[in-house]
Amino acid sequence: MIRKILNKIGAQWFFLTIMCVAYLIVGLVNFTIFENTILAFVGLFWKILPILPLIFGLILLSNLFLDPKRITKYLGRKAGFKGWFISIFGGILSTGPIYMWYPLLSDLKEKGMKNSFIATFLYNRAIKLPLMPMMIFYFGWPFTLVLTALMIIFSVTNGLIVEKLIKVRK
Repeated sequence: MIRKILNKIGAQWFFLTIMCVAYLIVGLVNFTIFENTILAFVGLFWKILPILPLIFGLILLSNLFLDPKRITKYLGRKAGFKGWFISIFGGILSTGPIYMWYPLLSDLKEKGMKNSFIATFLYNRAIKLPLMPMMIFYFGWPFTLVLTALMIIFSVTNGLIVEKLIKVRK
């Protein structure tokens, strides 16, 4: 029965409906919790609102300049070292809140970006170039270099594992 509903209206709308019903039930049971949740949502919305035009701009630019052929070539199934390189250094160089990257990564995935490259990109966001001098100051060069190298190596390992697990699931 749920599969029929999902096929008819789509998983996103089904999830939204379930969440609205859950909030309605919470509102009827305990209005204070409902009110606090709505206020937290509105606060978060106002925080991300200024960033949304930037994200939609990046998505627009990716739609204009990154066609599916190019994404498939550099970040698709047959992409090799270049795909790993782009994912690793793209993740390291990316800034801003992580959740703002999700729409762009989703758009790139629809155009053919491999799941392993998405996982690698997200993993490498933990390497923060602006904080490197502080890390070197507190922990020294050897620790910083070894940790950074291991994070890059394990980002690729993580990407490969994610790709395998998703293939097994399908």
